[in-house]
Amino acid sequence: MDYMVVYSSITGNTKKIATEIFSALPGMSKDMQSMEEYRGKDADIFFIGFWVNRGTCDMSVIDMLSELRNKKIALFGTCGLGNEEAYFRAIEQKVNVWIPDDCEYLGTFLCQGKMPMQIRAKYEIPMEDPKQEIWRRKMLQNFDEGLFHPNETDLEHAREFVERVLKSI
Repeated sequence: MDYMVVYSSITGNTKKIATEIFSALPGMSKDMQSMEEYRGKDADIFFIGFWVNRGTCDMSVIDMLSELRNKKIALFGTCGLGNEEAYFRAIEQKVNVWIPDDCEYLGTFLCQGKMPMQIRAKYEIPMEDPKQEIWRRKMLQNFDEGLFHPNETDLEHAREFVERVLKSI
């Protein structure tokens, strides 16, 4: 089997997961490239990584997914605004719709990632509305928890994801 790991990463979170996935793939017939570097190199199985942008992947990932034909595709990504399974499932549903029907979808791995500090600044201003204030505090807590991600547990889960994908084919 030939493996190709392609990722889009702004802050380095997704690149970190991509590197872990690449290292977990067996053999020597594998490659890893950023979305900017990727020039159509072929493989049997693609692991495609993305950072979450407003609940979905960025356009470069949509474009790449839309162009693949008759491939096995596994997705992975990082998101700053959540660390809950329901949120991860919603993201997965929004991204895997871009996989063409003639491709085989192998699953998705998502984990939390840290965000730039300027994002935190947006949540530091108290709000008068009690409901908005509860939301604001939750966002601050989420941001602060995200500072420690992707962590070793996330990397372990990425390796386990690769094992599950490979067993399924």
